[in-house]
Amino acid sequence: MKHTLIRGFTVAALAAAVSACGGGGSGSSDGATGSVSLNITDAPTDAFTEVVITFTGVTLKPNDGEAITIEFDEPKTLDLLTLQGGESAPLLEDVEVAAGDYAWIRLTLDESNLYVMNESGGMETLAVPSGAQTGLKLVSGFTVAAGGESDFTIDFDVRKSIVNPQGNGVAADYFLKPALRLVNNLEVGSITGTVDYATINQSDTCDYEGMTYIYLGADVEPTDLNLNSDGGPLMAVPVSDDENPGTYTYKAAFLSEGDYTVSYSCQLDDNETDNALTFIGTQNVAVVAGEESTADIDAPAP
Repeated sequence: MKHTLIRGFTVAALAAAVSACGGGGSGSSDGATGSVSLNITDAPTDAFTEVVITFTGVTLKPNDGEAITIEFDEPKTLDLLTLQGGESAPLLEDVEVAAGDYAWIRLTLDESNLYVMNESGGMETLAVPSGAQTGLKLVSGFTVAAGGESDFTIDFDVRKSIVNPQGNGVAADYFLKPALRLVNNLEVGSITGTVDYATINQSDTCDYEGMTYIYLGADVEPTDLNLNSDGGPLMAVPVSDDENPGTYTYKAAFLSEGDYTVSYSCQLDDNETDNALTFIGTQNVAVVAGEESTADIDAPAP
């Protein structure tokens, strides 16, 4: 993809200017530069059939110095639901910027081209309050290595991001309240597993195939997904037999290395209210960078 940088600077010239503004602080590396790549992914969801977002640029803010705004020569339109299960799409590819520490990222959107497709095939509008002025801001520190290549992914997580406006003065069917998560691609792994849904459905009253809930840290007591409460799962991944009918599986990707708690529920979970869910198969899982960990969900003993 081609990019246009603010005020017509070349990338190298802009990087040098930003480095000079930093005055040698933690936000720069004495004029050194590095390349940065930025990708988009989505934690799986089954609430919609399409979620379409159009990106027009990216802004990177060093700890010291002026922000770097990169405008795309052509907008980048993505259906986030095609970017699940470890798939991603590039926003920036090997763009040279000042090396050092950065404070935040802002994604600029074309608000005239945001929409979702519901399960009935209807198109519904999507709005971001103040999005045209500020974009989607992700306050998460990261470092661009001097002379190296830094590769990051932003997890959009549609299930956490799209809510009903409910009279909040938003002239749209849905409200985009992004739950963005930034990860370093060199430091992530995944969790995958099978779910004994057929047996679970015989012994429990299931509303649907269910979701596997992923919590940051070991020995976490599982709770439902509620955007209006603190805590809760890092992500909730739908269970499906789409790839192999009769075999129910899930995959949680782009997880930073560390300890996690995994659990499962087949009861409906409204992401805006408290739900008293029954969880089974709760277990601790360690994620190692570059590896796929396994956590199968078995039916509880009779």
